[in-house]
Amino acid sequence: MARNRPVALTPDGEETCVDEWGNRASGAVALVLLPLGAAIAGLLIHGPIPQDPAYHRFADRRGWMGIPNAGNVLSNVFFLLPGVIGLALFGGGKSRRDFLDPRERTAWVLFFAGVTLTAFGSSYYHLAPDDDRLFWDRLPMTLAFLSLFAAVIGERLDVTLGSRLLRPLLLLGAASVILWRLTERTGHGDLRLYGLVQFYPLAAIPLLILLFPPRYSGTILLWAVLGAYAVALLFEVWDGPVLRWTGVISGHGMKHVAAAAACSLVLLMLLQRKPAEKPE
Repeated sequence: MARNRPVALTPDGEETCVDEWGNRASGAVALVLLPLGAAIAGLLIHGPIPQDPAYHRFADRRGWMGIPNAGNVLSNVFFLLPGVIGLALFGGGKSRRDFLDPRERTAWVLFFAGVTLTAFGSSYYHLAPDDDRLFWDRLPMTLAFLSLFAAVIGERLDVTLGSRLLRPLLLLGAASVILWRLTERTGHGDLRLYGLVQFYPLAAIPLLILLFPPRYSGTILLWAVLGAYAVALLFEVWDGPVLRWTGVISGHGMKHVAAAAACSLVLLMLLQRKPAEKPE
């Protein structure tokens, strides 16, 4: 009887029983979704999270050449390099790098578009930080975050799934920022959905890397991307101390530099990688 059971190829090219592979994949997907369920439950229990007005009071408020808050404004220029180069290389009709499936290109193009727009949105916000301007900072960031997430889903889990999830994820990201702004204006600010959209991919992407084989080489660089962004988040927490230590740039300015470095590593990964014959 066992010899009549259907056989399938796993993503790494090995033969396995269809039922066995399906069970393994289902279990891995459940692990990826586990942090999402836990986060949703925790946020529902917690209740609304308003925007802290102190968020806008950054350590570095020094002007330069007529530019207020110059350090935090000008440090956004580092997003332009990977964003513009990525759009130039992958946004045309013919990419200089091939994808195994042409549908994969869209998520990466939108990622670099989000990175480029973040340079302008974040600069606009830091010129005169407030909730209205923060909206234009956060909106392009969700475009970059969720395009990257959809791209990794497509490459690690299933190309069709990643492609189909791209639009709903982007709509969810935009909705999270809009919902936050509308609730702030009514005096009942709520950042929960935006927080979920921003931080769940940071938990899910490592799980996707660990649990599913790659379609391409470059996994080490993808880990480096996550590491650089984790460093960026630490710099944000150390805004004042970094300014006191360096006397030149604040922690928030360094956050921009580290986050832009993460985007540059994404670009480097896409330029260097090749189709993977075996899991890394």
